Amino acid sequence: MKIAIFGRFFSDEFSIYIQHLIIKLESENCKLLVYSQFIDFLKQKIDFNTDIESFSEKEDLLKEKVDFLISIGGDGTILDTIKLVEDSEIPILGINTGRLGFLSSISKDEINSSIEDILRKKYKIESRTLLKVNTSINLFGKNNYALNELSILKNFSTSMISIKAYINDDYLNTYWADGIIVATPTGSTAYSLSCGGPILTPDSKNFIITPIASHNLTVRPIVIPDSSIIKLKVEGREQNFIIGLDSRSETYKSSIELIIKKEDFKINLIKIFNETYYSTIRNKLMWGIDKRN
Repeated sequence: MKIAIFGRFFSDEFSIYIQHLIIKLESENCKLLVYSQFIDFLKQKIDFNTDIESFSEKEDLLKEKVDFLISIGGDGTILDTIKLVEDSEIPILGINTGRLGFLSSISKDEINSSIEDILRKKYKIESRTLLKVNTSINLFGKNNYALNELSILKNFSTSMISIKAYINDDYLNTYWADGIIVATPTGSTAYSLSCGGPILTPDSKNFIITPIASHNLTVRPIVIPDSSIIKLKVEGREQNFIIGLDSRSETYKSSIELIIKKEDFKINLIKIFNETYYSTIRNKLMWGIDKRN
């Protein structure tokens, strides 16, 4: 089996667990490929008993016919893997060395058992929808997609902005707010949730439009089918605004129209059989943490 490993860094407390991960994979005769910008850091923390190769782009993974990719870090690290995996359908397993970890859901104590399950094909694949944004100036280039959300924010803190929203060319509303979020079901537990948006299950086939600090208190998040085409036009006293796609951001002018719709490909996440979306929600959001339970 060929396994790619991606990460940025992790604290020393996780070194022993990542070492056990490598030992386990090597004992199962897995061929390991490590992300080129992660390999030097990993070699300072971990001992390898077999030769490892590096990779830097999707073509390397396809050439080697990688079976799956392990992301070591938090949810932000998994978001970084998307540009490497894209439409290759290579499944991603997230090992959480960050904080909350909705996507990177394998804790340090679950690494060994999870790897055993995966090597014995005792897992399931959960496909996640992405959104993409099109503009006349080709913002974000070919990486114009997001797993969590697209966000529009004012560039300065002095005044609100006005955002006109259309769904399939049907006028929805003009939002007077600090910004707006268009979130996928995956992103429903991220930025949108902190702004009062609902939680959607990964298979719900919807998007959420969530205003950020709306000036009109009757304006609330709205759930729409992910087959919709969303058009946004921004106005304000300032001419420049910030647009974010997951962890990436660009500044753009108000004259630019944003067209948002569902991306053609999906991202595959590996889920262990005893792990469900609802159990993840309960654990991460600490639902039911009450002495009555």
